[in-house]
Amino acid sequence: MSVVYTASATATGDGRGGHTRSSDGVLDLDLAVPKEMGGPGGHLSNPEQLFAAGYAACFHSALKLVAGKQKITLTDTAITVDVGIGPNGQGGFGLTVAIEAELPGLDQATAQGLIEAAHQVCPYSNATRGNVDVNLTIA
Repeated sequence: MSVVYTASATATGDGRGGHTRSSDGVLDLDLAVPKEMGGPGGHLSNPEQLFAAGYAACFHSALKLVAGKQKITLTDTAITVDVGIGPNGQGGFGLTVAIEAELPGLDQATAQGLIEAAHQVCPYSNATRGNVDVNLTIA
């Protein structure tokens, strides 16, 4: 693979309750462990939110790419990604991902075909395939 872009971020402090910053400083925020995981929660982000946001943006781009190649016009589309975390039964933790696509104006078969094609193109989907349960749905 020929890398065209590399993102870099550093986490410091207390891990999930610490701080993260991208190398260019665009992303620069404190983190908090969610209440559901025994932390304070509140108005701070966490790794699962950051992963969900990145996956949603990446998947949406993949969706637009495959729609364009199929000459399908998309308007007012949205992708929502839910990332779950929990014990994996082997002493560690695992993730689940649910991807919901809002594709107004498309019939069910076309919409389903597009999200399945996007799932094959999206780098996040390719990185998680076989490691994370991913569920695709149409809103």
